[in-house]
Amino acid sequence: MIVPSIDLMNGNAVQLIGGKEKCIDAGDPMPIAERFAVAGDLAVIDLDAAMSTGINNEDTIRKLTRRYACRVGGGIRSVDAAIRWLDAGAERIILGTKAVPEILSQLPKSRLMAAVDADHGEVVVEGWKSRTGDKMTDRLRELRDYVDGFLVTFVEREGRLQGLDFNTVKEVIEAAGNTKVTIAGGVTTTEDICQLDALGADAQVGMALYSGRMDLGQAVAAPLKSDRADGLIPTIVADEHGVSLGLCYSSRESIAEAINSRTGVYYSRSRGGLWHKGATSGNRQELLKVRADCDRDALLFTVRQSGAGFCHLSTRSCFGDIAGNHADLGALERLVNERRLLAPEGSYTARLFGDLQLLGAKLREEASELTEAENPAEVCWEAADVIYFTLVRMAASGVRLSDVEEELSLRSKKVTRRPGNAKN
Repeated sequence: MIVPSIDLMNGNAVQLIGGKEKCIDAGDPMPIAERFAVAGDLAVIDLDAAMSTGINNEDTIRKLTRRYACRVGGGIRSVDAAIRWLDAGAERIILGTKAVPEILSQLPKSRLMAAVDADHGEVVVEGWKSRTGDKMTDRLRELRDYVDGFLVTFVEREGRLQGLDFNTVKEVIEAAGNTKVTIAGGVTTTEDICQLDALGADAQVGMALYSGRMDLGQAVAAPLKSDRADGLIPTIVADEHGVSLGLCYSSRESIAEAINSRTGVYYSRSRGGLWHKGATSGNRQELLKVRADCDRDALLFTVRQSGAGFCHLSTRSCFGDIAGNHADLGALERLVNERRLLAPEGSYTARLFGDLQLLGAKLREEASELTEAENPAEVCWEAADVIYFTLVRMAASGVRLSDVEEELSLRSKKVTRRPGNAKN
């Protein structure tokens, strides 16, 4: 699949030819990241750090890792620097010049990639400025047991939109063994992505996207296949909490339209064309993520659903509003927000939302009762109270449950652990 690239120089997203000549300055990377992140992980490469220019892009990268799933690389030349980016929320870190066993062995393999940059098969380092004399395939064999993935860049093709030499790609994949491979440099067309995916490799793409040569939506759809006579792809639709809303079908055209508009767009079998969810009902969807399954014959759309719900029967999902006869936290969050908007003036609910001191007192009271609970039933009861009033506090401040989930996810990625001492 495709891994969109955000290469940074002086805080801006750029594209270079051969790692030297800047041909595109796309400006602020944040709106670019928002557009690209629907497709999956982003590759965020700090070119200034890689080239040792002295320009610091750290604040920009931290903003990106807080909001999006990012592979961070460029200028990571020590264990401390690597851990700092893992703690900052990077999904993975990419080491190049210092991708050596002595350093790699001190880092968590599952979140570690080695960059093997090669100019006509010879490994180059330090921002591609220094030649090593080492063969690319030898370096892959040397490091494959220390990392979970390789980023292999064909420097002579980087930024030139020349396509790929698939004989060399096959040599790379063979040398990498069971270690995953992402290919960069020369990926130009959606057919390149298809062929790489068929070989088991991902495609890191920059210049083709920024120049308009490649359409992101079409790139995501390219490797998909269908065993249906009509060629449609079954598409599970879920909300941001992972709760299934229903099953739809997608065509390559609808996938591209959905990704490029970042809305829920599907193929309607009854109408025989594109179906923009909510266009008539107002129950629109913001498309957050698109993921293909392992066989590339099914999709998962993660959406933020608005309005009455996803189902044409005006329920939250096609499986009813309540799954398994119990309400999930997402349903409770929606109920709290409804009460906030509809609470009569002077009611207890209105007072809670309008008086943060009262709400704070309730939270402290319930938290205290939770700590004093003596048996499982009491703990359950008091925990429910704490969760309810916490959701009220969040709603009063405009904080979503998904925001808290993202914060917890960021914390789970930290390698450096806090001592856990209580505050005085």
